[in-house]
Amino acid sequence: MKRREFIALIGGAATGWPITAQAQQTERIRRIGVLMNLAPDDPDGRMRVTAFLEALQELGWLNGRNVRIDARWAGGNANDIRRYAAELAALSPDVILTPGDSVLGPMLQATRTVPIVFVQVIDPVGGGAVERLARPGGNATGLTNFEYGMSAKWLETLKEIAPHVIRVAVLRDATNPAEIGQLGAIQTAASPLGVDVSPVGLRDAGEIERAISTFARGPNGGLIVTGSTAATVHRELIVMLAARHRLPAIYSNRIFVVLGGLISYGPDRVDQFRRAASYVDRILKGDKAADLPVQAPTKYELVLNMKTAKALGLTVPPALLTRAEEAIE
Repeated sequence: MKRREFIALIGGAATGWPITAQAQQTERIRRIGVLMNLAPDDPDGRMRVTAFLEALQELGWLNGRNVRIDARWAGGNANDIRRYAAELAALSPDVILTPGDSVLGPMLQATRTVPIVFVQVIDPVGGGAVERLARPGGNATGLTNFEYGMSAKWLETLKEIAPHVIRVAVLRDATNPAEIGQLGAIQTAASPLGVDVSPVGLRDAGEIERAISTFARGPNGGLIVTGSTAATVHRELIVMLAARHRLPAIYSNRIFVVLGGLISYGPDRVDQFRRAASYVDRILKGDKAADLPVQAPTKYELVLNMKTAKALGLTVPPALLTRAEEAIE
């Protein structure tokens, strides 16, 4: 997809992407709703949606020819997420794409009949989105992000690259049950590793800055940033505070490391959006969300920022460097 075409697509972010008029319209136009948890100008959000649209095109679905995309971008605002979920449900599209637990919950509250394909959801069974992974049974299916147990992997990896860390602040959204589960998994793993865990809220930039600054007054600290929409929205601030206070930090998303964060480990989120297109395609062709099994990630990325490691005085273990998908110099 050309850059100017994508800009045209996101230009109608609040009211839906425009359709290009066709001289001879012979195909039925199907309708896809997309509710994004990021802002329309967020480069990571644009990358994910572009991957979804390109995969749809490869499957024969062309925006403006045989499919219309109605998109809403909530910018991490919970009120906007609920409002846009209701708007999209009222449009009665053929299928809706939603990323993350913070979006899926409100979308399911808005409709239990319109098919939903989700990505980046941690525990769809525990959260009530599906009955079983193999046979969801309702109107939603899609791709999980990771299991709670992977949260312990963040702590283990942080200790591997920064063995001196004995205090960890975990940045998570206290209103999101999935992130409460992530914190619990980290706390369970912390005791055997001799680490004390402190939860940090993500309600707004002020809370984040105050909490990290207070935590940083103690010695031998580090940060774990969970897979939170709020953390993604405030990623530049979080990376800046970690650097200012010289706190080794691990993230669930490589975009933090590209900004200067130390290390990340998690699934390839862009790949999830690309894969979601196949489920949207199947639903448009008649399959039911209830019958499509929930899929697990197939690609995980360990990404290092070598410049940040050097600035923090850390020596990256050779074994960790070997496992890295990418090492940013």
